[in-house]
Amino acid sequence: MAPQLPSSSPQNPELRKDIINNKWVNFSPARSKRPSDFKSKSPVSDPNQKQSQECPFCIGHEHECAPEIFRVMDDPNSPSKWRIRVIQNLYPALSRDIEPQNTGLDNPDCGVVAGFGFHDVVIETSTHPVHLFDLSGYGVGEVLMAYKKRVLQIASFDAIKYIQVFKNHGASAGASMSHSHSQIIALPIVPPAISTRLAAMKEYFEQTGNCVLCEKPPKELLIHESRHFISVVPFAASYAFEIWIIPRYHSAHFHDIDKEKANDLGGLLKLMLKKMGLQLNNPPFNFMIHTAPVRIDDAHLSCSHWYLQIVPQLTVLAGFEVATGCHINPVFPENAAKILREVNVEDTEEICREDSERS
Repeated sequence: MAPQLPSSSPQNPELRKDIINNKWVNFSPARSKRPSDFKSKSPVSDPNQKQSQECPFCIGHEHECAPEIFRVMDDPNSPSKWRIRVIQNLYPALSRDIEPQNTGLDNPDCGVVAGFGFHDVVIETSTHPVHLFDLSGYGVGEVLMAYKKRVLQIASFDAIKYIQVFKNHGASAGASMSHSHSQIIALPIVPPAISTRLAAMKEYFEQTGNCVLCEKPPKELLIHESRHFISVVPFAASYAFEIWIIPRYHSAHFHDIDKEKANDLGGLLKLMLKKMGLQLNNPPFNFMIHTAPVRIDDAHLSCSHWYLQIVPQLTVLAGFEVATGCHINPVFPENAAKILREVNVEDTEEICREDSERS
């Protein structure tokens, strides 16, 4: 059953349960200024900043990077002209060069597993000052298709259980390089947070007969709709102005996306990043693609539904959040959704039209 919102935005603190991730969120509007005044205090540097002569992600500096996995060409007749490169991470969190230990993964008492895995970087553009949201919707769709291609390559390794695609934008959001890029980490385990989400979705399905993310959200939480996706502020958002982009069709795995849907998602993702930047003073942000584990049984396919989460970095986690896992959000989701709906992006119609024309 879809969550019921109060008839008017409450002014008193309220606890809401995130039934998808099985956790509670504390909404405390007294801890913030007016929601419309909520701005990033540490915006990302001007995207028009000059190119660093020492940036290894820029065109012409390919030899300074870790080995390349593949590239998307700008001109098929000129190998040096590329739009997207996927490379190994020079400082990987996991190693692709060690022997995986499948035997320990099925043992619940096993406390140590060899750190076999993959850690890759997706360089989203060859032009240093250009960020993901500066690309056309179709251009963002190309980046999404590069994610898909690499995820499918990694998924062929039996030892890999979960693949996380994510982007850090801005130093305080974890980006060590200013050149626009995202990352892919593939693990030999399924992290507990993912297992918790799968179990919560399965429980909801067993109780209602419906996929929780296939159900239509309250209109107060809706920001924008495209042909294949919707963008919402979740009912129990952990972060102020958090956004989810959810497929309108049922799908457990992001890597099942096709080119038409990737272009559609690219346009909507661009629009959300533009709205967020205009309203919140170009904040640092993270986005994460939450998908099902690489191999799941049929019982989970009908209740698992992937989505993309965008988190602007506006506040800092403190002791209470770290100790309890219960976040304090100073902005009620229905207020955040209303503000984001009303942010005027001049080329909204052009972004959406471009995607449908190029699909």
